[in-house]
Formats: sequence, structure tokens, C-alpha cells
Amino acid sequence: MSITVNDLSFNFGQNRVLKEISFTARGGELLSVLGPNGVGKTTLFRCILGLLRGYRGQICLGGTDIKGLGAAEMARLIAYVPQFHYPSFNYSVFDMVLMGTSVHVSAFSRPGREQAKLVDAALERLGISQLKERGFTRISSGEQQLVLLARALVQESPILVMDEPTSNLDYGNQVRVLTEVKSLVSEGYTIIQSTHSPDLAFMFSDRVLALKDGAVLGCGPPEEVFSEELIYALYGMRVKMESLYYDRVRVCIPKHIADKAAAASLVSNL
Repeated sequence: MSITVNDLSFNFGQNRVLKEISFTARGGELLSVLGPNGVGKTTLFRCILGLLRGYRGQICLGGTDIKGLGAAEMARLIAYVPQFHYPSFNYSVFDMVLMGTSVHVSAFSRPGREQAKLVDAALERLGISQLKERGFTRISSGEQQLVLLARALVQESPILVMDEPTSNLDYGNQVRVLTEVKSLVSEGYTIIQSTHSPDLAFMFSDRVLALKDGAVLGCGPPEEVFSEELIYALYGMRVKMESLYYDRVRVCIPKHIADKAAAASLVSNL
């Protein structure tokens, strides 16, 4: 299922946060949104999720304008993985993930055996079954992020919106999560994520949307969008981009961070 955004603009008071944003994320595609802090990535996501309604322009899910969809209809189409989550109570990991199945039951029903099976399958898929009975607030921030991803999976919505899903993970878990995300994409999910990691965006994304000051600087396949000029425009850093090939993976790495030998060693660990 596709997401189409046409001429999207949004203001907080007199502050214009988004400026005529247009793009399409197709079914079976991972779109990564890049940009510095405060550029409007979270505001963009909140508009797509229907949480902010005062925008100008159009947002369509599978060809349907979201302004005509209710909360229950939106939940069946799109799931959200936040960057942080602070529950009021120390729910177990199992119960946290089970909450994602609420879209499948009525307001007067309780989750049953089928919903429990969905939870177990999602925890196993992400390799965190051992956390099942642990309290959510008693596990690491990286583990919490994996739990939130599992909660989104059991919602069984065809679209996932992920706000910096790897920000609290070590490098190994970043690659692990994004590898799982690519697996979901291969199954037909449409996934949009925000990220501050150009190298991981380059390796895993089908398309990249670069934002600066609320406007689109570039949109397209990463090998066409990434350039030294783009990185400087986004982050104010002069870098030398190097292309490496390892096991059919093309990686673009800022030269000031690592030389070719170190970069090759890093890529070989994927």
C-alpha cells in the first residue's frame, strides 16, 4: 500500500515547519527520511499518522485521503514505532506487545489465544522472547525499541512509520533491526523511517527523502541522492564520499570518519 504526500505544508503559529513536501512511498519499499534535528521529520510523521490535522496539501494511503478516515480505520492501515515511550505502569513486555492487537478486537472484548500467538511470533522474530515476562521499564533502551517494533508488527498494518528506530541501539542491533525491516519490506510492507545515519540509509533504503528547513532537498534512490554537497547542506560537514563494494553491498562512507581499510572491515561484519 502506497503513501502519497502532495504539497504538504504545516505551521506552528507563525513558524512554517513544512514547506510544500511531495513524495510517494510505494508498497514493498523502505523510504528513509534524513535531516538535522528540528527539520520537521517528526511533524511530517505526525501529519501522516493523522495526529496533526491543520496542514495544507493532501496525504493519501492507498489512494484514500486520510482526512476521510477515522482512528480505527487509520490503525488498520498504519502503525507507528516511536523513538521513545514512557508507560505509566511497568507493564510486562508481553502486555506491551499485546496492546498492539487491540485493533483486532472490539472495545468490549479481551485479546484471546490468536492475539497471544501473534505476540509470541513477533517476539521470536525479533529475538527477544526471553524478555517476555520482564517489565518494560526494567529493560535497556535498545530492548525497549525492539519491543515497540514487535508491538507495531502485531497490529498487522501494511504501513509502518518509524521515528529513528535505531537511535538507542548499538551498531550490531542497528543492522539487525534494519535487516528485519528489509525482510518486512520484501513481504510487501511500506515502511518510512527517520534516521541520522546516512551510511545505514544508503545500505538499506530503497529511496531517500532529504529535508532541510522544512523543504525537500532531494528524493530518490540513495545512489542518486547522496553526494558530498547534500551531506554538507544537511549537516554542515565537509566530507569525502567513498564507494565500497563488499558482498554485493554498496556503501558510501565519509572519508573523515574512516579510511578505506577500516570501512572495509566495518562492512565485512554485516
